[in-house]
Amino acid sequence: MKILQRVLYAILLLIAVLVLNFSMLHLAPGDIADTIAQSMGGADAEILEQIRSDYGLDQPFLVQLGQYIWKVLHFDLGHSFFYNQPVTTLIIAKLPATLLLVLTAQLLALVVGVLLGVYSARHPNGLSSHFVTLFALFGYSAPVFWTGILLLIAFSLKIPLFPVAGMIDVTVEGGFFVRALDIAKHMVLPVVTLSSIFLALYSRLCRASMMEVLGSDYIRTAKAKGLSEREIVLKHALKNSLSPVVTLAGLQFSAVISGAVLVETVFSWPGLGTLALQSIIARDTPTILGILFFSALVVVVGNLLTDLALRTIDPRVRGKA
Repeated sequence: MKILQRVLYAILLLIAVLVLNFSMLHLAPGDIADTIAQSMGGADAEILEQIRSDYGLDQPFLVQLGQYIWKVLHFDLGHSFFYNQPVTTLIIAKLPATLLLVLTAQLLALVVGVLLGVYSARHPNGLSSHFVTLFALFGYSAPVFWTGILLLIAFSLKIPLFPVAGMIDVTVEGGFFVRALDIAKHMVLPVVTLSSIFLALYSRLCRASMMEVLGSDYIRTAKAKGLSEREIVLKHALKNSLSPVVTLAGLQFSAVISGAVLVETVFSWPGLGTLALQSIIARDTPTILGILFFSALVVVVGNLLTDLALRTIDPRVRGKA
């Protein structure tokens, strides 16, 4: 029952996001007709009125909003006048590149962050603990685009180990593994850049949670029973300390998506971030609205999956359902 309620709340939230995004773009100066006229080198009033009529801009605001929501409910995000393609087709075409970047960065941040957090929690007074603290401070404070530019200068220009931009090298020929290796080389710098800030957060949070769990009564009981440190950490402490990390990962997924826009721009990665930037420059309103809605959908689904993951790894959350 709780799951059904949250799904219902998620649908209502998505509708609210639709209304808010549409209203904000509607209030912005200018419209599609002005942008198309500029790309044509100018147009008279009659042509502008015809363009507005073709795109339904001559209708009242509430009518436009209702028609747009009705289309979205039927999985129609509109038509891009700049790319002359359905917005859904554009998003589906760019989605694999963004998912590859975002999911890889999130997975890297979680795995490395948890490992660093566990190791530093087991050695709270050692150099590793101080290193995690300094690393978290640097990773969280450094802007993601600044980190990306520094990595580009260091490992693409000064030391040419990785490609400067793009996702593939069109001159590379070969089978599946050759092309996969080429994509992997292009992914290194964008993934490291995007994961840096979240890796710092996860490592710091996992360290704090792990230290709290290691000081609890049942851990002392496990030690008194003669269990090895490896068994205590892996079977008892780690599972209970992961709950806040998983929660943060779900809440930060929206930040990963927004960070991907900057990272894709820096590295010319052919994903939704680059599409969003080009659409904003071209004032392609249908595409902008489609990307905003899809981003909200990803965040809402990510939060629902986070709830399910917490119920799986933490019996205390499952018991409250």
